[in-house]
Amino acid sequence: MAIILAAGQGKRMKSKLYKVLHQVCGKPMVGHVLQTVKESDCQRTVVVVGHGAEAVQGYIGDGAEFVLQEQQLGTGHAVLQTEQLLGSEEGTTVILYGDTPLVTSDTIKALLELHNRKESAATVLTAVVPNPQGLGRIIRNEAGAVQRIVEQKDCTPEQAAIHEINTGMYCFDNRKLFEALKRVTNDNAQGEYYLTDVMEIIREAGDVVEAYCATDFAEGIGVNDRVGLAEAEQLMRARIVRKHQLAGVSIIDAAATYIEADVIIGPDTVLLPGTLLRGRTVIGEDCVIGPQADITDTEIADRVTVKHSVTCEAVIADECSVGPYAYLRPGSRLGVGCKIGDFVEIKNAELGAGSKVSHLSYIGDAILGTEVNIGCGAITANYDGYNKSLTQIGDNAFVGSNVNLIAPVKIGNGAYVVAGSTITHDVAEGDVAIARERQVNKSGYADKLRARAKAKKESSKQE
Repeated sequence: MAIILAAGQGKRMKSKLYKVLHQVCGKPMVGHVLQTVKESDCQRTVVVVGHGAEAVQGYIGDGAEFVLQEQQLGTGHAVLQTEQLLGSEEGTTVILYGDTPLVTSDTIKALLELHNRKESAATVLTAVVPNPQGLGRIIRNEAGAVQRIVEQKDCTPEQAAIHEINTGMYCFDNRKLFEALKRVTNDNAQGEYYLTDVMEIIREAGDVVEAYCATDFAEGIGVNDRVGLAEAEQLMRARIVRKHQLAGVSIIDAAATYIEADVIIGPDTVLLPGTLLRGRTVIGEDCVIGPQADITDTEIADRVTVKHSVTCEAVIADECSVGPYAYLRPGSRLGVGCKIGDFVEIKNAELGAGSKVSHLSYIGDAILGTEVNIGCGAITANYDGYNKSLTQIGDNAFVGSNVNLIAPVKIGNGAYVVAGSTITHDVAEGDVAIARERQVNKSGYADKLRARAKAKKESSKQE
């Protein structure tokens, strides 16, 4: 079982958004903690909510059970709110905080393993930190056993000098946890019911209390303000980059590469500086992404290049080339070997294998067949101010430069649309379409235009 404490408003964040919903690497902090709980094989998760309960519950949905802490009277009081759901359960309960996004499932599994191996009633996750200011200290006896946890405001000078701190994360024998919680008082500097007091109550009852020290003290960092949020972001970014590098991804400049937590990247892909990978983006093998590529919720297959471009909710098949300066908007689907060149925008359009939109074009609400060529400056006019309409272009069709395709319209297989045409009617398979005004040349008229302009300019000066 797992209890996640997420009731605090987080006043120091100076934000309308509740603290645990602030994002670290593209995911709310409480989302990272929920993922850790899931990966730690906890069978039941209860989230204690308070300030912003509706928003927190709305994000988590059916991923957990919820209890409300109407008054914030301390961490012990928060856990006690779960008694109706968990108080009679047998087994082990892990307690985490919704603002500790850096804790990993490996550490929680190690905490649980020690707890079970030592047959402990309570085990605290600790860390040795360079600056323990403001954090609860771990007090051990001469044999190294945990005696108690003392909060910063209650520390003596000797206790304040200790660098092993309480991360606020624990696992307990569930029955003994709730028995001890009923004995916790608020006789302390804060006037709150501390969860830390449970440790001493359990130890005084003669039960085993253990501590597991995290190998990386950053896992215990709780985010309390925007400075802490930025620090957590930086630490997690480095962790994510390292994970991908160890999995075979080349990242040329880690400091200039941003990868969110849920991104998947295949081996032998190269990320160039200025790359931003967001959301649930999936990238295959042997790709070159960047420089300056901003990719969100996009599926990219193998051997694809994307440079100086933006994609969002797009699907890109093998061996495509995108950019520079292209924009693939939601619903864009590129077939194998498509080429999208500079200053091209694609929206809600499907392009068949081998099709090319090389430069300065807009393709929206369209279905293109295979090996279609779209010339420079061609557009699909898909919106009449009220409705979006579909353009369909068949296999091996050729659309010349500066063509306007006024949807709804169909261009047949192998058809040829002459440059400068505005097409308002279907073009049959194999036909050539020409839709432009006849050119008229007026002999010598250019000199007359210049003389007229000169006379107008001189008249203006006289006035």
